[in-house]
Amino acid sequence: MTVTALVSAKSCGVTTSALAMTLSSSRPSLLAECDPAGGTIRAGLFQAQITAGTGLYHLAVAERAGEDALARAFAEHLVRLDESGHRQVLPGLTDPAQAPALARSWPALAQVMRVLSEEGGYDVVIDAGRLALESGRLHSTLTPAPLLHGADLVLLVVRATDQSLALARHMTEPLRNELTDRGTGPDALGVLLIEDGPRRAHEVSEALRLPVMAALPFEPDTAAYLAGTGRAPRKLNKSALLGSARTALGHLQAAAARRALHQKYSPVQVPGALPAPAPAAPAPASAAVPAADARALPAAPQVAGVLQRLGQGRKDPRV
Repeated sequence: MTVTALVSAKSCGVTTSALAMTLSSSRPSLLAECDPAGGTIRAGLFQAQITAGTGLYHLAVAERAGEDALARAFAEHLVRLDESGHRQVLPGLTDPAQAPALARSWPALAQVMRVLSEEGGYDVVIDAGRLALESGRLHSTLTPAPLLHGADLVLLVVRATDQSLALARHMTEPLRNELTDRGTGPDALGVLLIEDGPRRAHEVSEALRLPVMAALPFEPDTAAYLAGTGRAPRKLNKSALLGSARTALGHLQAAAARRALHQKYSPVQVPGALPAPAPAAPAPASAAVPAADARALPAAPQVAGVLQRLGQGRKDPRV
């Protein structure tokens, strides 16, 4: 399965897109609302039925108590998106001032997402919110960079308008550099196009110099429901938005599989071997993990234990 992180240069429907993808998945799915600027699902789709006692911030507190506490808290703070519990969400922060407390927790949470995907068979969608830069790089506090580093795919969400493209254009190079230096490689980066505007996919791709990996239609009624500002459509699962999201997930899973296969069989430099006639430029000193190894970090057994805890009768906080 895949771990897909959605980001934007400005509010472009990241949360609505993430919800549509999570709800449309034919497999168990999880949406992690990890925007350091604060989450909107709690007050939107859930209409404030979820209190501040449930959500992302509590994982930062648990992580300081140890990996077993983190795994237990992760399962306890998920909220069902459907009656079966196959689709779940981790509600985001209630106050942006809580974001600095998560800085040391992001790497452990990235491992949890990877375990859920690779061992639990989950489609994981990360709402990473609006990007923030500092000296040309991702901001260490205002962007959950470690979650992007470990994702199979990182999608820049843009609308098909010149205004949206103008804002997104300044984010592509910092994102590409970040994924090259610390992530799974620059080819993890692509575009999720919201078809709200005159620009076509090939124009967006040319403008941003990135592939459009998926597209979603602009469907105001369904989007309003997911944002908590409208009524539920009569047949939500058959709406154009969720139908397209289901198709988009298929495309993304195929793209992630191709990337994984390419990385598995790509040439690896053997330590001590004679240098090639034209050696590649050395990796920057700031790189924390080589690109090919960013997803290969072993998960602690306690973190992997989150899978067992997911089905242990966790209560829905809305009841």
